[in-house]
Amino acid sequence: MEERILEEQGEGLRMTNGLQAAERVINLVRENGDLAQHGDGCPSEVIARAEAEMALTFPPSYRRLIEEFGTWGVPPVEFPGVYQTPARGEQLLGSSAYTLEDRAHLSLPHHFLVVMHDDVLGVLVLDTSRPDQDGEYPVFAWNPGVLEGGVMERIADSFGEFALNECRQNLS
Repeated sequence: MEERILEEQGEGLRMTNGLQAAERVINLVRENGDLAQHGDGCPSEVIARAEAEMALTFPPSYRRLIEEFGTWGVPPVEFPGVYQTPARGEQLLGSSAYTLEDRAHLSLPHHFLVVMHDDVLGVLVLDTSRPDQDGEYPVFAWNPGVLEGGVMERIADSFGEFALNECRQNLS
């Protein structure tokens, strides 16, 4: 079984499985530029604004990917991240917008952070009420049509692991 936390030699940096997976996603997206697409990254002040608007924080693996790409995709999967467009000006798009919209229209519980809308799985959320020792949140498929908070299926232990699995499936 792989250790939960690994030490990087020489620098003493601790990297979780979620962060390791996020770094692998970055490499896969960059190595497969003919199939994958990505934005130019997201500045820390924009990330902080998205978190403030949602009143939630991004876990380390999702934050790393948002910093690197802003938004990215490995067709047919699109990862909304956090981004802005010239047409929408200062309005934030992506996960923070989905989270706020789904709270208003689908009664999304406040502790869920929407990371994707999927035709098969529905609304994919990070459950911020369940952080692990590394600050990562588990990924769940949430069904807004079910009372008492929706039926949830656990998809992954961290966003990084979820994103890596999706990227590997779509690039093989």
